[in-house]
Amino acid sequence: MVKRIHVLEDDIDIRYIIEYLLKDEGYELQLSSNVEELKQKLNDSLPDLFIIDVMLPDGNGIDICRDLKEDIFTKHIPVIVMSANPKSKELSVEAYADDYISKPFDLDYVVSRIEKQLTRNKVKE
Repeated sequence: MVKRIHVLEDDIDIRYIIEYLLKDEGYELQLSSNVEELKQKLNDSLPDLFIIDVMLPDGNGIDICRDLKEDIFTKHIPVIVMSANPKSKELSVEAYADDYISKPFDLDYVVSRIEKQLTRNKVKE
């Protein structure tokens, strides 16, 4: 079964790179450039994993992560937080993020972190 990943990233270039990389790896993608778009798409379907940027035009990815992890419908879904700010790593842990990726990132590293979370989540089911 194809796994669906929702990427919340406002930078069009980074979003494109992640989209290209993950489609090439066989994942189905949902893409959002802001929090409002994420909320609308979550009404349609839930992903198997979230990748969330911290700095967003209409919100903070740390807050979004916390909201997702405290919501009964999404708390089981792994969340990977991405940021260029080193302080965000500690904040993401406090927001119950399952993993953290520093920007700039290595493409192979991103894929390995995603696979680790999806495998870990599969074991829990």
